[in-house]
Amino acid sequence: MSSTTKQKRTVNTTGSAADFIPPRPTLSKLRAAAEGCRGCHLYKYATHVVFGAGPARARLLVVGEQPGDVEDRAGKPFVGPSGKLLDRALDAAKIDRDSVYVTNAVKHFKFAREARSERRIHKSPNAGEVRACRPWLEHEIALVKPDIILCLGATAAKALLGRTFSVLKQRGVALESEWAPVVFATVHPSAVLRARHGEREAAERAFFADVKKVGARLSRAKPAAKRATRETGKFSAWPTTAHRSRTSSARTRSSHA
Repeated sequence: MSSTTKQKRTVNTTGSAADFIPPRPTLSKLRAAAEGCRGCHLYKYATHVVFGAGPARARLLVVGEQPGDVEDRAGKPFVGPSGKLLDRALDAAKIDRDSVYVTNAVKHFKFAREARSERRIHKSPNAGEVRACRPWLEHEIALVKPDIILCLGATAAKALLGRTFSVLKQRGVALESEWAPVVFATVHPSAVLRARHGEREAAERAFFADVKKVGARLSRAKPAAKRATRETGKFSAWPTTAHRSRTSSARTRSSHA
């Protein structure tokens, strides 16, 4: 964070969101518990925690990188410019946005504030921040049990599909995964919005084409029977390792517990 970014809280971090996962979690319990998450330092600067939103049994779960400026102020995922572009892509793919569970790999907005401006500049979360926030995402996936996951951008894709995964090389490809029967990846809508003049239209068409593949897969596949339990796998990008929390003498819980 820049020196001009004000820290509004001083509670120590624990190193992992696992310290804040409630017993017998449900989505509503997780959402409430996330308000008090101190797993990493990002909570000190963000306005709100931005947890996932959507149906508890959504067939499609969309994972982005982190909330943006608008999402941070509203406390809701994908409601800013990137969310509006995603809405248009889902509509073009004949996917009802209200039927989709949307979330992010990191639940707090990471940014730097320019010295001469109040504008908050997006900064990508690092591996440690993604790892600290991982238990929230793991539990969301385990509870929703989606038929398809759509990863938006490199952070989300590498988190679920491994460090060597290339969005540009494998975008729009249906992949088998331990996280869901099918996983797709494409660029983040913000990348489309940042495309240089003259390239924006082509970038948008390619993004829409990838989301249409997801819609086509949803329409021709029968909803999978929701199993009572589905063991979620570890993030291959940042393996889960047991460690001691800085604020607890007990080992932090794995998502498999």
